[in-house]
Amino acid sequence: MDMKTKRNADLMARRTAAIPRGIGNAHAIFADRALNSEIWDVEGKRYIDFCAGIAVVNTGHCHPKVVDAVKKQLDQFVHTCFQVVAYEPYIALAERLNKLAPGTTPKKTFFMNTGAEAVENAVKIARVATGRSGIIAFNGSFHGRTMFSVAMTGKIDPYKKGFGPFPPEIYHIPFPHPLHGISDDDAINALHTLFKYDIEPNRVAAIFVEPVQGEGGYIPASNCFLCQLRKLCNEHGILLVMDEVQTGIGRCGKMFAHEHGRVEADIITLAKGLGGGFTLAAVIGKTSIMDAASPGGLGSTYAGNPITIAAAHAVLDVMEEEQLCERSMLIGERLRGRFTQMQAKFNFITEVRGLGAMTGVEFCHNNDPHKPASDIANTLKTECAKRGLLILSCGVYGNVLRVMVPLTISDALLDEGLQIIEDILSDIAGNTTQSLSKADQTLFKTSNAINDKNVCATRAHCILEKD
Repeated sequence: MDMKTKRNADLMARRTAAIPRGIGNAHAIFADRALNSEIWDVEGKRYIDFCAGIAVVNTGHCHPKVVDAVKKQLDQFVHTCFQVVAYEPYIALAERLNKLAPGTTPKKTFFMNTGAEAVENAVKIARVATGRSGIIAFNGSFHGRTMFSVAMTGKIDPYKKGFGPFPPEIYHIPFPHPLHGISDDDAINALHTLFKYDIEPNRVAAIFVEPVQGEGGYIPASNCFLCQLRKLCNEHGILLVMDEVQTGIGRCGKMFAHEHGRVEADIITLAKGLGGGFTLAAVIGKTSIMDAASPGGLGSTYAGNPITIAAAHAVLDVMEEEQLCERSMLIGERLRGRFTQMQAKFNFITEVRGLGAMTGVEFCHNNDPHKPASDIANTLKTECAKRGLLILSCGVYGNVLRVMVPLTISDALLDEGLQIIEDILSDIAGNTTQSLSKADQTLFKTSNAINDKNVCATRAHCILEKD
């Protein structure tokens, strides 16, 4: 069948028949081509991309320098397995990441294929380096879909549902989120409580934390919280692992999001944006820790494939040449500024938050954090796709819009997408108002008026961009 004659509905029917239902699809469309911040489907419809392949194509779809680097490598060799026949670009990329990683302690890096693999290998390294077995993660966290990484993930549906039992020695504590009544001190106190009731600190190998929770709702950790974690880990000989799979490579305004907090991690996991759309992950850590594993204890047949390594070198070049970390900060300011204006108009936008370009908008009915509005988030996603904008939601209740634009997006496209969102939210607000009784309409208008005056008061989040 000629590509031009294909239809999304026909392909979706084939997909349903051939692929397990456990593989979800956020949008019932099939890509034909993509460039920078736009995707065209098989029917020729154009979409603005606010997803970036789930924060993967930070340098945009098909960046010419990334594509050129891959084409050149294809003409040399495609695969040898680094552990069998090594190649210099792998070493050079490790050297670059060692220099870029925050902190003054000497670092070493090796490569894997996916974020989940990076997390699994970080656990292995933490255990062999400390001689301990316990792993601590946070409620709402996402660390991957392999058996150990999904056990570390702090969300049941859909990631853990029906897949247990899970590996032992994994513990979860609350992640700070003032909007939902969890302060930094509450989270630290929960850690101390865990030490008293569940596992003594001298049995804990590592604490894994996302500098900004991704799947959990795009919730930034404060500088204070990360510093408290670093201090506590130092006191007890616990390794601090920064999961930068979604937050890294400029997504949050610096190459690594935890640079904002001026904290040096013991181990860092990377993936997503590193390969510019090609499958690559990395584990970076302090030399003394990374050398704990015996030769042959780490590795993978395909990890650090020369094609992906070439792409990653080009990604890092583009990040520097086009100043995309700085661009990320500007995008974030533009996004949150516009969403804050919307918050003043709509009484279901309860919080606007983020770091760098990584921006989340939480929807709750009548601005009540106890009434998550996943229905609004789902309606917005569906209607946006109809109007040519691709978005995704996140959060434990699925009520948070997460914006993951390519860092190369133009202001014009960014504004076009934001206008689509605002128009749809206006429609939702209008439909909501029309369905209310006269008495409730008075209450609705009063609530919006109060919201206009107290926008800042309703946003109890930590934006670290001025650090």
